[in-house]
Parts: sequence; structure tokens; C-alpha cells
Amino acid sequence: MEAKARDHETKISKSSGKDALQHAITAAELYMKAVKEATDASDRARLKAKCEEVIARAEKLKSPPPKPPSTPRVTRELPTGEKAILLRSSRLHGNVFPPWEAEPETDQFATSPEDGALFEDASLLSFSGKQLETFAGWKRPSELFPGPSRPANENASLVAADGDCDLVQDITTDCSVVASLCAVMKHLRPKSTSLSLLSNIMFPFDHNSETPAISPNGKYIFRMHFNGCFRRVIIDDRLPSSKTSRTLFVVDRRNPRLIWPALLEKAYLKIRGGYDFPGSNSGTDLWVLTGWIPEQIFLQSDDIELDQTWNRIKKAYDFNDVVVTLGTGRLSPEEEETLGLAGEHDYAVLDLAIENGVRRMLLKNPWCEGLTWTGVGSSSTVQVQQKASRQQDKPSIAPSEEEMTGTFWISLEDVVQNFESLYLNWNPSLFTRRQDHHFVWDIPPKSLALSFARNPQYSMRASADGPVWILLSRHFQDEELAIARNRSATLAEVSNSLGFMSLYVFDAASGGRVQLSDRPRRALHHSHFVDSPQTLLRIEARRDKVYTIAAAQSGLPLPRYSFTLSFFSRCDLTVEKACDELAHYQEHTGSWTRRTAGGNPAVASYLHNPQLAITLPRPSRVSLLLCTDAADIPVHVDLVWAQGQRVTALAARDVALSSGEYRRGCCLAETPQSSLVSILNAGTYTAVLSTFEPGMLADYTLRIGSDEPLTVAPVPADGAGRLRAQLPPVVLRGERQHQRRRARLSVTRLTRVSVVARSGLLTATAPDAVGAAAPASRRPWSSSYTAGRGRGGAPCAVRISLERGTGPHRHVLAASGDGEMRDAAMGLRAGDVDFDAAMGDGSGGGGLWLVVEQMGAHAEGYGLQVDVLSDQHVEVGPWESWEE
Repeated sequence: MEAKARDHETKISKSSGKDALQHAITAAELYMKAVKEATDASDRARLKAKCEEVIARAEKLKSPPPKPPSTPRVTRELPTGEKAILLRSSRLHGNVFPPWEAEPETDQFATSPEDGALFEDASLLSFSGKQLETFAGWKRPSELFPGPSRPANENASLVAADGDCDLVQDITTDCSVVASLCAVMKHLRPKSTSLSLLSNIMFPFDHNSETPAISPNGKYIFRMHFNGCFRRVIIDDRLPSSKTSRTLFVVDRRNPRLIWPALLEKAYLKIRGGYDFPGSNSGTDLWVLTGWIPEQIFLQSDDIELDQTWNRIKKAYDFNDVVVTLGTGRLSPEEEETLGLAGEHDYAVLDLAIENGVRRMLLKNPWCEGLTWTGVGSSSTVQVQQKASRQQDKPSIAPSEEEMTGTFWISLEDVVQNFESLYLNWNPSLFTRRQDHHFVWDIPPKSLALSFARNPQYSMRASADGPVWILLSRHFQDEELAIARNRSATLAEVSNSLGFMSLYVFDAASGGRVQLSDRPRRALHHSHFVDSPQTLLRIEARRDKVYTIAAAQSGLPLPRYSFTLSFFSRCDLTVEKACDELAHYQEHTGSWTRRTAGGNPAVASYLHNPQLAITLPRPSRVSLLLCTDAADIPVHVDLVWAQGQRVTALAARDVALSSGEYRRGCCLAETPQSSLVSILNAGTYTAVLSTFEPGMLADYTLRIGSDEPLTVAPVPADGAGRLRAQLPPVVLRGERQHQRRRARLSVTRLTRVSVVARSGLLTATAPDAVGAAAPASRRPWSSSYTAGRGRGGAPCAVRISLERGTGPHRHVLAASGDGEMRDAAMGLRAGDVDFDAAMGDGSGGGGLWLVVEQMGAHAEGYGLQVDVLSDQHVEVGPWESWEE
């Protein structure tokens, strides 16, 4: 009788609907008869329990099936180009993971009719050196767990747990994965009538028993969300065996024969490259495993609102709409021992509760022999009574012999104090609409990385007020795994090597593209830069308000990535690629070198900065975006009405556009949108690109935008194409505070003349006599020249001028520093002045003179180098002393 009952019980899982119910009723009736016929008390008790189990199963079959969870309606048809991106992202680690189309047919799990051969996946899953020391080969469940003689019981124990699960990890390095499985277990094995998430993840699945089904041919197919969509992941049922008592896969300590968590883990690790998993975080893991929306909250952030965060999570947790996990940062061995927490490790949150006003979390360390919290409120043993905890709104911390491994209660304040990240995965059914946008991003060069010029940007408009969640997800690539495996030490270093990303939303750009995070106004919201492949931005959208959504990155190491931007909402959204404000853009690259890093307009060397002549054939709006590869260097750009000539000094009246204050890394000058003067007149302008301090070296990119096509040409360097007459260095020493030197200039025809001077270290020691000058035959200035005031010497203030005449007839034609005495270490300039022969013949006017005036004395080895620049030959006389 019992054998017949077992036979019908086995057929329940192999049938469905009315047939399954009839087998359950028949099995129950047969077990009842077996109870009456049994003579032994223990057999009667066993058969009675079995009968009650089958009756409960029959009652469940009578009940209407639970409604599948509502998922957001996809509101956008993918264009062909985006479908191609998804297809290209199907290849990963030598495998192909095609986009999910439909549940697999049952014949995919049938054994071969020819030889009954079992399915064997040819994919290679790698192991670390430590794991290989214990690896004993791949084995089927029947080899790993030799079962009793009753096949039905054996199969049931492989896929159905008896009571709660207690999952632990051992040699594998996937703490985030096991923590994720522990935290999401109540959704994979629900105790209520809600539908198991596992039924939509793992195939084959027995919907009658709400447990995975045994695959006859050993093939299992999983539906996982990564690289832009749900995808098909195929594995076999072989698991890595061990030479020792240590295990290479996740184990349920209460149900050691339960294999579906290990198969789920294997499928995920196939996506991530193998059992030598370099590490992840639980938010990413659960996004892949379930498709629930990941959010990362930095607990050490100054802007976290603890009360608001707790209330938001607690409410959703009680409605089974969020899965919660935690991650620690780097801890020293002493801190780990003192706190009972592992550094750079993920923990599952099994319950949230309030006891006597204290907000607490029930945490689980997934390590099989892990540390547990030793701080205030710790408990060495915990009896997990989640249902009672939520009903009574307080946890039960009474000791229990059947405690879960590594579980402990901890207060919310201690969580914030000792953990780094809070990972939340939200039920997507909280929203009614969803649309995905897939794109490829060619990472910009370093000189543009601080701007948004080449960042993907979208405009978004909501049809009603309400929450909109925007998720940026980076597709996995083979090259990232190679970078992660080359890690030097810690998980944090791995994350840093993979780069960071963020999302920005702007409401002042009218849906157009933005170039900087604070122009035209600061971003309305932005997410933290995270090392995770996903980042979430939550906003409260206003009806018909147009927003600009921009992706940002820092340090992404690969030249090209594929991304998916997902929008979750409860109203219709209009999402399109954002458009550039201007019709034409061009980029020009260059460098600030030792010769061209001239500094700000207050220093004489400003004229040496890189300058470009920009010609507008017609009136146009213009924008100038200046970016550098050095994030700490303040930069500035001015557009000057200078007819395309080199700007030697900056007058406010000549500035057509300015980027304002010096800004680190990048700056923007543009025609104002709300000004009466929003268009520049046609003509040729000069753009001056400057750093704040002279001598700041960096590469730069200037991005020029306009309504009309324009032409750009470099402005020749100061003195380019001109004759240079190098005078002997002026070396002024002695006690006198104010000293002067002059040299006579003579020209034979009309000539434009300017003078430049700079003080610095001479390569040869000059004579010590007061007013002496180094011989003209010496070449005292070389690559070893050092700008500065002089070591140990007092500062020297210098003025150079071009003058006509002497004495009472003296007339200053041009002077450096607007006539003021200035430090010559940064360079001085006087000119340009047009001379002709009549001005320099000395008849009546006293001739033309180059005059140097200095306050203070040069230190030993220092002097002033003076050069005369001209269009035609200029005869320069010797230096001579001069007193008024």
C-alpha cells in the first residue's frame, strides 16, 4: 500500500492541474489505508505525517494559483541599432548568453533518445590556486550525495528544503553572492501564497510544489538580468567536488543535499568568469539574479537622512518590496577582532525590527566560520522569528539550538558607524512603466574627461508629477575581468582600477546637452560616483518639465563601453537623446609648456599663453569649452576683440566672452542665453587660454561651438617671424636701492619694436662690480635657467621702457607693467612701438632708448636678460649708467 502511495506522490510533480490533484488525493487515501494497516507505532506515526503532508499539498493544488507579480510595462520599441548592441553584449568569457525570449520547452531537459547521455556544458569555469588545491573534479548530484534506495525521497531532498535554509560559503570568494542568496531567500521560497521568484529564474520548475524540478538530462536554464536585458544562462548539474571537508560551492547547513542554491550560484559565476570570482557587491548580484532595481547608499555620507532612510526601507521591507544587504569597508585585523566584523565583506539582512524604540537589523555573515558582531546589542545566538518580529514590531533574541550560522542583531546606529554601504534592491513592480535605452560610449580623452562634452545625455519629460527612477548599468566585458584579476591587494583597489560612474540631472538646460556640471546652473541632482556597474538616481519629476540626464565617469580604463539607461515610472515618459545647443563644434588640442604657460592677466608672461584666431563670417552664438587633463589646475578662457592678433595685455573693454573665475580642470565661456547681447558680431577674435599661475604644465582641449561655421588658426608666438637682439644680462648689485641702465637704439627704416625681459639664474658668474654687465660674448642663459628672485636675495622690482629723448625732453613711448615696478621673474614686456630713422637720429630729440630701472639688487649669480624684438634690424648700443 505504501509503495502505491509513493508512486502517486511521485507523479504529482510530473503532472499538472487536475491530474496532479487527482494523484495527490489518491496518494493521501492510500497513506490513510497504510496507517490503518500498520502494526508498528513508529510506522503509523511516519505514515500519518506523510499523509498530512500530501493532504496539505492537495489543498494547495485546489487553491487558485498565485497571481504573477506585475512588472512594469515596456513602453519603448528598441531600434535596430540598440538591438545590435544587445546582441554584441551576448558574448562574454567565451560564452554566448542570448537575450531571453520565452520559457524553455520541457523537451530541452529530456535525455537523449539514442543513448540517454546527460547534458554536459563545455564552458570552462576557472578556479584560484587555493581552490585548485582542494578541487577533486566535477561531479553530478548522484555522485556528490549518494542517496537512500528511495528515488522520490532522494530527488525531493535535492530541490526541496525541510524548513528554513542556512546558506554558507567556504572556499569560494563570492561573499556578496551568498549574502545575496541569504537575503533574497524569503522571495525565492515564500511562506505565503505569493509567487516564488525562483519560478521565473530557474528551469525546469515544478509549479505544483513551488520548487525547482530535477532535470532528467542534467541541463538547467536560468533567466538572469545583465548586459541590458534578461538573458539565457545554461549550465549542467555538475558541481565542483573537494578532496577535503571544505566545499567549493554554497551549502545549506540545514539541508546539505539541497543543490539548487549551488546551481544558481554556478550560473551566476559563469557570467562573472568563474569560481575565482574577484568580487562584487550584493546590489549588483541581486540585480543580475532577480532583476530588482539596485540602489547603493553610502552610510558615511554627510547628506544621509537616517530617519527618512529607515522609514523608507522598513515600510518597503514589510511589504516584501525590497531586499537589503550591507557591506563593510576596509578594516585592520585588530578592528575585525574587536568588532567581530570582517572587512570588505557583504552581510545579508534577514529582518528589520524596533524594540523599545531601538531600530535593529538581523544580519547574517555568509562565511561558514565567520565573525559575528561583538558590540552593544550583540547576541551570540538568535532565534529567527521573522513573522513574529514584524507582528510584534520587536525582535526575538532568545537563544536557540537551531540558530542560523553567523546571525546577530545590531542597532541601526551601529550599522551606520561600522558599515560602509547599504545595498537595496527594489521590486520593479513598484512602477507601472519602464523603458530602456542602450548606447555605446567611447570614453573621451583625459583632457575632456572633466567635462560632459562627450558624455551620453538624454532629455526626459514626464506626463504627470511623480517619482522617476533612472538606472545606469554598465555591461560586463572580458577586459574588466582581466583587470580585476590583476589586483594587487584589496577589493577596494580592484574597484578603483575599474573606475567610477555617476548620473546627473539638470532642469535648467531645457532638455539640451550640457557641457559642465555647473553650467548653466548646478545640477538639480546627482548620484555618488560609484565603483559598481550600476548607479541609481531617484527624482520627483514635475509634469511637462524637461530634464537633461547625463552620464558621468571617472577613471574607466577601457576605451569603449556599452551601457543601458533604464527609466522606471508610474506615468508616461518621453525620453530622447539630448541635442547640442549649437549647430557646429570643433576641437583643438595643445599644451601649456614651459614657454607657453603664461599665467593670468596680472603677470607680464600672460602674452605667452596659447592663443587662437577665431573668425566669424556672420553673427553667431559662440561657446568656448576649455578642458585640461590636470584636475587641480585652474584654467580660464577669454575671447578678445583683437583682430586675431596676439593679446599682450587684457583690457576689460576688449573682452567679448569670458569664462569668469578661474575653475579647476575646465571652464566655459559662452554667449549668455538671457542677455540682449547673445550673438557676437562677425569678425576675427583672439581666444586666450590661460592657467592661473605661470609655469603650470598640462595638455588641453578647446571645444568651440557656434551657429555658423567658423575658422580657427593659431596666433603666432610673441616674436615669431621677428628679429631678436639679445643684450648682455644686466647685473645690478650694491647698496643703492634705485638703479638705472639704458641702451641706445638705432633704426634705418620704419620698424615695430618691443622689448621683453626676465630675471633669473645665470649659468656663469657675472662680475661683482656695481653696475657691471656680463660680457656680450657669454651665453649665460640655457636650459638650466631658473626663474625666481634669487636664493637668499631680496626681491627685485623692475620696469623696462622704450623712450625718446633724455632729460626734460624725455618721452616714454611704452613701459612694462602699466608703468609700475614689477617682479621680473615672471617676465616683463614693453611695446609694440613703431620707430623710424628720424626718431632715432638724435637731432633735437635725444634719440631712442631702452631703459631698465630696478629697485633692489640681484643676488650672487642672478641677473636680468633683455631682448629686443623687431621687424627690421635694430642697432643696440652698450649698457650705460644713467641718472636723472
